[in-house]
Amino acid sequence: MPRRSILSAAERNSLLEISATQDDLIRRYAFDERDLSIIRQHRRPENRLGFAVHLCYMRFPGVILGAEEMPSTPLLRLVADQIDVPMEAWESYAQRAETRREHLLELQAAFGFTTFTTTHHYRSAIENLDDLAWQTDKGIVLASALVERLRQQKVLLPAPEVIDRICAESITRANRRIYAALTDVLTASHRQRLDALLQRKEDSQKTELAWLREAPAKPNSRHMRRHIERLQALQAIELPAGMELLVHQNRLLKLGV
Repeated sequence: MPRRSILSAAERNSLLEISATQDDLIRRYAFDERDLSIIRQHRRPENRLGFAVHLCYMRFPGVILGAEEMPSTPLLRLVADQIDVPMEAWESYAQRAETRREHLLELQAAFGFTTFTTTHHYRSAIENLDDLAWQTDKGIVLASALVERLRQQKVLLPAPEVIDRICAESITRANRRIYAALTDVLTASHRQRLDALLQRKEDSQKTELAWLREAPAKPNSRHMRRHIERLQALQAIELPAGMELLVHQNRLLKLGV
């Protein structure tokens, strides 16, 4: 059975989205003198444009632009203006597959980009999310942190499916830590009383647990009495004091505690 994705299609797209606002474009894609010096080493205008565009995509969003993909028009315009090459030169560059491959290798060597690999990056990517996953199980929050860290390290992003899987594994690791933190402090007596919650109540098809989790009804004397009975049943379990401090509040609330 396929694993359920924790990121929606919209969230996956947002991780690789290129902003069209001028401020964002300038902040992310303005070349410095070193950039321009390396770009100008390429003789043909179309090669300068193609090399520069690939540099931009490797920096942000941190991917290699596909051979058949057209770059973002606002980004292409900004790059073309900076290096004084017409935007239309891209059409000529796109036809030169061998040149593209050479440029990708040159960019990685000149600017220190590395390719994400399962051997070198996968496990550490999961471990680096440990602290954040202890605080939240929101996939997009974890994915955004992962992507930002890889960009800072100049590691080209893996496929969205791999990002999703890394975040899912980090959540699983955190869940195990949370469950361990909440159960390690329980005595045998605590466990017996908790197990008893799975037994059916007398003259009822509901278990004790289902009864405790019933939604609050309209406030009146009869319902208030039932609420008090539930509170007394919970207090009778006598869980260790301070258990709520063992787990981050966000995750505790998500558990419905």
